[in-house]
Amino acid sequence: MHRIIKFRKSTPQPPIERFFEPFENFFHTESSRGILLIVFAVLALVWANSPWREIYQRVWTLPLTFSLGDVSISKPILLWINDGLMALFFFVVGLEIKREILVGELTALRQALFP
Repeated sequence: MHRIIKFRKSTPQPPIERFFEPFENFFHTESSRGILLIVFAVLALVWANSPWREIYQRVWTLPLTFSLGDVSISKPILLWINDGLMALFFFVVGLEIKREILVGELTALRQALFP
């Protein structure tokens, strides 16, 4: 028995779409976030231990200000990350754990006790 293979003629992609296609494929994988986290952590370690470490320290102490009318708040970038982004991170982690307990692999008591 012979298979008939049909080839579809695809419309050629514009060059910009061909350029960004590998990036889109990478960001749609589950491991992309972890890979980016490791890459940026390594870059930060290299930068902090390089001759340009003073610039690295200055970046962390730069004030970042948000204002709305007469009300404004100004803190160094380091504090914005520690106070705001870490709270957001643990909120997302809590949501993931809740989802796993309600509909994921930890729905059974035995699996939840010893994951």
